[in-house]
Amino acid sequence: MMFPIMLLKIIEWLVYKLLAISCFKVAMKLNNYYGFYLKSPSPSSKSSHQQIPSYPSVTKCDLQNRGSQTMVCDIHGSLLRSNSFFPFFMLISFEGGSIFRAFLLLLSCPVLMFLDFELKLRVMTFITFCGLNKKYVDMVGRAVLPKFYLENLNKHVYEVLASSGETIVFTSMPRVIVEGFLKEYLSVDNVIGTELQIVGNYFTGLMTNSGLLVKHKALKKIFEEKKPDIGIGTSSFHDHLFISQCKEAYVVDKEDTKKGTQPSSILPREKYPKHLVFHDGRLAFLPTPLATLAMFMWLPLAIPLAIFRISIGALPFKLSLVLGCTSGINLKVKFVNSQNSPKSSKTKNGSGVLYVCTHRTLLDPIMLSSSLQKPLTAVTYSLSKVSEIIAPLKTVRLTRQREKDGETMAKFLSEGDLVVCPEGTTCREPYLLRFSSLFAELTDEIVPVAMDTHVSMFYGTTASGMKCLDPVFFFMNPRPSYNVQILEKLPKEMTCGGGKSGHEVANYIQRELGNVLGFECTNLTRKDKYLMLAGNDGFVKGR
Repeated sequence: MMFPIMLLKIIEWLVYKLLAISCFKVAMKLNNYYGFYLKSPSPSSKSSHQQIPSYPSVTKCDLQNRGSQTMVCDIHGSLLRSNSFFPFFMLISFEGGSIFRAFLLLLSCPVLMFLDFELKLRVMTFITFCGLNKKYVDMVGRAVLPKFYLENLNKHVYEVLASSGETIVFTSMPRVIVEGFLKEYLSVDNVIGTELQIVGNYFTGLMTNSGLLVKHKALKKIFEEKKPDIGIGTSSFHDHLFISQCKEAYVVDKEDTKKGTQPSSILPREKYPKHLVFHDGRLAFLPTPLATLAMFMWLPLAIPLAIFRISIGALPFKLSLVLGCTSGINLKVKFVNSQNSPKSSKTKNGSGVLYVCTHRTLLDPIMLSSSLQKPLTAVTYSLSKVSEIIAPLKTVRLTRQREKDGETMAKFLSEGDLVVCPEGTTCREPYLLRFSSLFAELTDEIVPVAMDTHVSMFYGTTASGMKCLDPVFFFMNPRPSYNVQILEKLPKEMTCGGGKSGHEVANYIQRELGNVLGFECTNLTRKDKYLMLAGNDGFVKGR
C-alpha cells in the first residue's frame, strides 16, 4: 500500500511544480511584454487586479477633421476582419513556394494548436519562408495577396484610416507579407512588422535579432516621440494596453472579430481604395485550415476528373455535351436571336461569321464551339504548344504584326467561321479590357458573344505560371461554370461597311458586351496586366 501512495505523492508534487513554473513563465512574459503599459496600483487599492476600461465601437468614431491626426492600428483583427494568420502564410506557401510546402504547412496545424502565440508564428514563418526566393514572395505580395486583403477589409476601420492624416499599421507577421498592399492600396505611411533574415536572394525562415514584433515594442518609440491621436484595436486585454495610450481609443465589435462576416463591416467593391482589375495565383478561395484540407482531399479525384473532362472534347458535340454535364461542368447557353442558332452559319457572301468574345479563359473558343455545335477556327495571340496540341478545334497563332495578322484572319474567315478575343488576354474580374480594332476591319458579319465563368477552387488562368496547365486547373474545380450569351449580329450601320471606323465598332461592341455582363469597360491592355502581375510585357520567347 505504501508504494501507490508514494507514487501519487510524487506525481502530485511534479504536477504542482510544473504548474507553478508555467504560471511563473507566463507572468514574467506578460511583465516583459506589457509592463511598459501597466500602472502600479495606488496604496488605497484593495485589489491588485486591473479593471479593463470600456471603449466605444469604431463605428462611433467621427470622421470629420481628421486630416492632421495620427491613427495607429493592428492589421489582423482590426483593419482586417479576420484575425487568423494561417491563410496568408498558406497563400505564400502555395503560390510562391510549391504544393509540397503548402502540404507541410497544413500538416503542422495539429502541432500549432498546442503552441503559444510566439512559437506558433515562428514555426509557420520557418515552414513558409525557409529557402524561398525573395522574388517569388514579392510576386505573391504584389499579384495575389491584395485580392484577399481587399475582400477582408473592415469597412469601419478603413474609413477611419482613409480620413486620417498620418497612418501607422503594425503586425506580428513578417513585414514583407503586408507592406506592399498597405502602401500601394491604402497609402499607409509607416508599416511595422517582424523582420526576416535574408541570405543572398533567399529567406532563411528565421527572424532577425529583433525577433517577433509585439505591440509594446512596436509602439514604445511611437509613444515616446508623439502620442497617437487615434488607436483602434480589438476588445482583448492586450489591445486595450496599447490603445489606452492613444488620445482616442476605439474597438472593433466582437461580432466582427469572431465571425468576420458581418454585412455592415464588409467593404463593397465599389468603395475599394483602388480598382481590383488584375490579380494572379491559382487559389480562388481563402485557404483557411479546413478549406485547405478540403482542397487536398479533393486533389486525388480532381486530377483524373480534369483529364477526363479534357479528353471528351475530341468526341462528337452532342456526346461531349452530355458527358461534360454528367461530369459536373455547368454550361449555360443563351441565344438572343434564333438566327444565331447552330443551324444558321452561312452568310450572304458565303464567307464565315466572325464571333467576337470576351476573354475569360483559354477555353472560350471551345465552349463557344460546343454551344453552337459546329467546328470553329480560333485565333490567339499567345498559346502554349501543349494547349495547341490538345485543343479540339483548329487554332491559329497571331504575330501581333497588324498587317500580317489581318491577312491571316481574312484568309481563315473566307474558309469558315472564326473566333477572336480582341482583349488579347484574360481578365478574371468584372472588367473588360480595351478591344483591338483589327477584327472590325475584316468583315461586317460580326456576332458578339458574352462569356463569363465561375470557379470555386482553382483559377484557370495565370500570368506568371505555366499556361499549359490553365485548362487542367479550370477543370479541376468541382463544378466549373461557363455562361455563354450569343447576341444579335451587329447592325449594318454599326460596322465599317456602314461608315463607322474600326475603333468605333470595337468600342461599341465592348460597351454592348459590358452591359450584358454587368462589367465595367476599361482602356487597360495586355501590357498593363503583365507589367503589374509578372513584371514583363507578356511576350515570352519560345512559348
